[in-house]
Amino acid sequence: MEQNVIDASGLLAISTRLQRLSDQIRKDGLLIYKAFGIDFQPKWFPVLYTLYKKSSMSVVLLSEEIGYAHPSTISLLKELEKEKLIRSKKDKTDTRKRLVELTEKGQTLLSTMEPVWEVIVKATAEITNTQNNLMAAINEVEAGLREKSFLQRAEAYLKK
Repeated sequence: MEQNVIDASGLLAISTRLQRLSDQIRKDGLLIYKAFGIDFQPKWFPVLYTLYKKSSMSVVLLSEEIGYAHPSTISLLKELEKEKLIRSKKDKTDTRKRLVELTEKGQTLLSTMEPVWEVIVKATAEITNTQNNLMAAINEVEAGLREKSFLQRAEAYLKK
């Protein structure tokens, strides 16, 4: 079977291929949650899981913790508040800060999700534990980008 143009372009389309992979995993993740009777959007995971593990956090710290831009985090928080899975309140020590925490509904949802996470981890391990181990490769790439950004690397080639 002939490769499509994106697959054949190799490194030029790495972002597109990673996005495609991410979309597939998210789509299947949604189906896994549905199979267990859980109404959950995978895009909510970073915020809800972080609050599940760390309790109450400021919006800025939460944004840093999940590695999302502040506007993206705010957008997710609004959606989760609308679903009544989280609530926000002003910080008693600094009224400029907004603290975010799970509601009882959010805590209950995450408690029902714990057994599903075990299934997801096992299925994901099956996919990623390849000869080149995808998680190890992701960790290496992320570490490399922390040392020197993609832009900095490209600029070095432009100067040559």
